[in-house]
Parts: sequence; structure tokens; C-alpha cells
Amino acid sequence: MSFKRKNRNIHKWASIVIALPLLVILISGILLLVKKEFDFIQPPSAKGQSSQPTITFEQILSAAQSVESAKISSWDDINRLDVRPAKGIIKVRSHNSIEVQIDSHTGQVLQVAKRNYEFIESLHDGTFFEKNANLWLMLPVSFILLFMIVTGLVMFFQPFRTKQKNRLRLRRK
Repeated sequence: MSFKRKNRNIHKWASIVIALPLLVILISGILLLVKKEFDFIQPPSAKGQSSQPTITFEQILSAAQSVESAKISSWDDINRLDVRPAKGIIKVRSHNSIEVQIDSHTGQVLQVAKRNYEFIESLHDGTFFEKNANLWLMLPVSFILLFMIVTGLVMFFQPFRTKQKNRLRLRRK
């Protein structure tokens, strides 16, 4: 079997293997690129009264607990705090992807919304399917894609190289 034929055969089967994972990565990547343009992916940030945060951690927890849908009863139920001094808010993200935006000066709840960004990100890196899928699925897909790019470039430039060799051979005769 010639190199050209073997290369095309490997290229064909490799593309079949990585098609679905690559499609998931591409679609979720596109959604992540435009996340701030669509409120259902990432809720817009509210604006607080002052850029100087004055509330305590206990006031933050108390305000977050007041939102039933967030299901926050202690600090263990909070995934992260995102302090935005310029906007005067503190974003509290619960483990169930509910985001509570609190005014960093008054402690008032400004907005409550579901945050789908984490779900899309977990699809993108493969951890949605399994915790270590980014290593056993996405890493091999990346290497196969790299291999396909290299072999594709070889297949693309091979006819040019062959034509050039033939021209040189004809000139020598």
C-alpha cells in the first residue's frame, strides 16, 4: 500500500473517531465566545450603589440565604464569590448554578439568575461526561486532530511537490 493511500485511509478513520467530540467542543466553544451576549448563558451584571464594598461576609451569607432557589444554608453551599468593586456588586454562585448578585454597599439582593456558563464549559472540556474525561477523551482527540492537520498538509502539498519534481526531471532530459 502506498504512502498516499495509507495516509488517506488513516485520515478518513481518524476523522470519524473525532467527529462527535470535536463537534461538541466547537459548538460549546462558540457559545462560550458569545456568553456575554446572551442572558441565558451568563446573566448580565447589575450595578450597585457604591464602588466601595462595606458589607461583611456574614451579611453576604445572610443575603444569599434569603434567596430560596439558591439553596444556600451555609458557606459549604457556595461555589464562589466574585467581587466586582467597579460595579459595586458581589456575585455569589451556589453549587446548583444559581447566581445571586448582591449590592456590596447595602447588602440588598439585586438579581437572581441561573448561570448556564458552567454547564457549557463542562461540555467544552469534557468534564460533564466524566471528571477525568478531559485527559482520557479530549487529550487524545487533540492529538488525533494535530496528526490530521499534519497529514492533511502533507496531502495538500504532495501534488505540488510531485509536479515540481516532474518539471525538474523534464528539464534535465
